[in-house]
Amino acid sequence: MCGITGFVNKAGNGVDRSILEKMNTAIAHRGPDDDGFFVDENAALGMRRLSIIDVAGGKQPIHNRDETKWIVFNGEIYNYQEIRDDLEARGHTFYTRSDTETVIHLYDEFGVNCVDRLRGMFAFAIWDTVEKTLFLARDRVGKKPLLYSHRSNGDLIFGSEFQAMLQHPDVSREVDHEAIDSYLSYLCVPAPMTAFKSIRKLEPGHWLFWKSGTVETKRYWQPDFSTKIAISEPEAIEETTRLLREATTMRLISEVPLGAFLSGGVDSSIVVALMAEASDKPVKTFSIGFEEQDFSELKYARRVAEHVGAEYNEFIVKPNALDVLPVLVDHYGEPYADSSAIPSYYVAKETRRHVTVALNGDGGDESFAGYERYAAMKLAERYQRIPAVLRKPLIEKALGLLPSSELKRSRIRDAKRFVKAAELSTTDRYFRWVAAFDQPAKASIYTDSFAAEVSGQKASRFLDEWFSRANGSGILDASLLTDQMTYLPNDLLVKVDIATMANSLEARSPFLDHKVIEFAASLPAGLKMRGFQTKTLLKKVAARLVPKEVIYRRKMGFGIPIGKWFRGEMKAFVREILLSERSLGRGIIRPEILRRYVDEHTNAERDHSFQLWSFLMLELWYQRFID
Repeated sequence: MCGITGFVNKAGNGVDRSILEKMNTAIAHRGPDDDGFFVDENAALGMRRLSIIDVAGGKQPIHNRDETKWIVFNGEIYNYQEIRDDLEARGHTFYTRSDTETVIHLYDEFGVNCVDRLRGMFAFAIWDTVEKTLFLARDRVGKKPLLYSHRSNGDLIFGSEFQAMLQHPDVSREVDHEAIDSYLSYLCVPAPMTAFKSIRKLEPGHWLFWKSGTVETKRYWQPDFSTKIAISEPEAIEETTRLLREATTMRLISEVPLGAFLSGGVDSSIVVALMAEASDKPVKTFSIGFEEQDFSELKYARRVAEHVGAEYNEFIVKPNALDVLPVLVDHYGEPYADSSAIPSYYVAKETRRHVTVALNGDGGDESFAGYERYAAMKLAERYQRIPAVLRKPLIEKALGLLPSSELKRSRIRDAKRFVKAAELSTTDRYFRWVAAFDQPAKASIYTDSFAAEVSGQKASRFLDEWFSRANGSGILDASLLTDQMTYLPNDLLVKVDIATMANSLEARSPFLDHKVIEFAASLPAGLKMRGFQTKTLLKKVAARLVPKEVIYRRKMGFGIPIGKWFRGEMKAFVREILLSERSLGRGIIRPEILRRYVDEHTNAERDHSFQLWSFLMLELWYQRFID
């Protein structure tokens, strides 16, 4: 596990090693144990290492047998020993025990198709000194990040984080306003865009090949929902359990202390239970809670740990947002407004005091239908079948007469929002439910100049692409595919990578094993969600492993009480940042909107928690990276 940096030079007139060293230093937190460099006339490769496997001998960059190819690698390959055995049978010889060397030999043998044989998380760069080519690749689901900048003169610059990229003098900080428009919908910038015009993200499941200044990118993987297997529910439970057990056991390979995040939810509880089965000593688990009990699931986490005989470590925190926000803004490098980044950062920070590797339950919801919006999408399709002459007077008019609060979530408020979205097209409906600001909302908050600049841009196009690709798969599978290709890599996996690597902690995710994802995609939709009950199959898997009271309860998520903070300890800070002269003159959000949102929220008239958080993180990013 590490961070990687580098650049290639089309002209072949030498490279500046000092730039590479600055890029590398900027991501020292990703690999505090070691660094390494390769430099020739055309290329510069750098890495920072967090030692996990082959601690003594896996120093990078690593070369192939004749030293014509060099690799810098970030991640873990869980089937590397199996690959190594096959390569040795083909005549390859190795000088380390690392998974990194396995990848460079695999590239020697199979070229760009080497990625098809890798099982794990990775982002790597391979420089061929003879052919003068650069090969970049990113894992299937996007666990490990990889940014690049392809310059007009053909040169290419790459790195694991924005902090590294921006150390290169040829990388511009010009803002991509289209990306800012998308951010205000999704609370993150969707790939391949970034907040900087000159930097792109290599998308998950893609490779990039550079030669003589030209770049080719290609998708090499995506889950297939079109072909369904014939399988009974008992058989599906058995096979899901087997695959998850295999994926979990593979992720226990480590030469350093290892543990697990335990939230008390279904997914992390399954992982901890399977770890306990495979371990000869108690699994170290780490759970975080808040003083506000509405946001705490600790009693469920504690119950799971007791049930499987795990070592339970609990941290009760009162997050100091004013201290942690500058740290998060620095590490994310572009606007990011998923507020669960704060608890994720704190649990990673506390966990790192005890272990170097932590398993988690990320990815279970997106493969096994864990979100309530999946049920809502199914329900909306049925709702649309009711004739409009009945819907309007009997349901929508009646709901409009019922009182509901804009400050507290309630079933009535949810129902009102549901019927407003249910009449929309599939993509627009989904966009309404996942977006902080949909298109009509943006039209009401943007300045005239910013609205003109992004006119014609439609943030929902990122969803359109995947709903159209899933055509014929059914509404549930289409929603799952869309989340796997957008929400999961653009939001959740970015959050976990930054939270853990900022604390020099490696996170591993059994549910993100591509064999688990592919199997879940092949299951009939009715097994994953029975009627409107979310995560039906996975809950039955969990029922064999952990107490039922942990499983059959409403999903809480990993949230924080930002609404209360904005009316309490953060009230003055929010006003100072958002209502400052700089913020009001930014030219994106109309000043009167900023004032109204702040006033209405802090006066407890309306709940603008997510909107204010997105404005706040955007302004802090501008102040840190642009001003």
